[in-house]
Amino acid sequence: MPKSVIDLFLAYLSHERNRSEQTVGRYETSLRDFEAYFQSLDAGLSWASVDADIIRGWMESLIDRGNMASTVNTDLSALKSFYRFALARKLVERDPAHSIIGPKKKKPLPQFVRENEMDNLLDREEWGDDINNVRARTILLLLYEAGLRRAELTGLNDVDVDFATGQLKVTGKRNKQRIVPFGKELAEQLHRYIEVRDKEIPSHEDALFVDNKGRRMTGSQVYVIVRENLTKVTTMKKRSPHVLRHSFATAMLNHGAGLESVRQLLGHESLQTTEIYTHTTFEQLKRVYKEAHPRG
Repeated sequence: MPKSVIDLFLAYLSHERNRSEQTVGRYETSLRDFEAYFQSLDAGLSWASVDADIIRGWMESLIDRGNMASTVNTDLSALKSFYRFALARKLVERDPAHSIIGPKKKKPLPQFVRENEMDNLLDREEWGDDINNVRARTILLLLYEAGLRRAELTGLNDVDVDFATGQLKVTGKRNKQRIVPFGKELAEQLHRYIEVRDKEIPSHEDALFVDNKGRRMTGSQVYVIVRENLTKVTTMKKRSPHVLRHSFATAMLNHGAGLESVRQLLGHESLQTTEIYTHTTFEQLKRVYKEAHPRG
């Protein structure tokens, strides 16, 4: 087997597959690393003689060196591409990487705004009485108190708000509808917003939230409002409407709400989707413990 087998593969990527210089360089790094690994185990090993166990050992060594699952999967993808190439050109008789499954990517925990930060934002004295300020505060309060998705908020119409019962009729994914209750503070804020809206924008669509021209607000407009306001109280990189949905779920669980109740309020079909918030609250408990316990 020629020693330049890696070079043959890299030339194939460059000239036949027209892969970018960056991609070729990334593949080369992965392959050289694997070659150095199996040669460190036994100088007599070659690309043709390594087996699946050696590949798994290499992946474990990558993880031990601090590489994330996504990086290890990229390295494995390079190795699989190489062996497909080598097998097709009869440079090897078998492909030991074919059945190897990469490590599962660890799903990041949902980011949420702390309760005191939301209190500081919603209760600050700088809120004005004009339509822009009243609308912005109403959107923030509604997202945080009802846990709506951005599209669910922009899809609300005036008729979906039932002040008599304190309920919202929300249309979620796949047009599934659910009822979400709301409290006194949000009811007062919604009343105030509708009053200011109808005064300053007398001609508007049936949508609950409209822009200054009376048109239903878009998801992009809501995103900008949320991002600009969350910037005032948090340095989190992610400052989107969905973060407020995460914040709603986390706050509910932290204050004793049952998982099934939170699932229904969020409109999740599966309880497994909601369970990720229990990990978030547990991480918060661990931080509180470490900060508060004298021997934490």
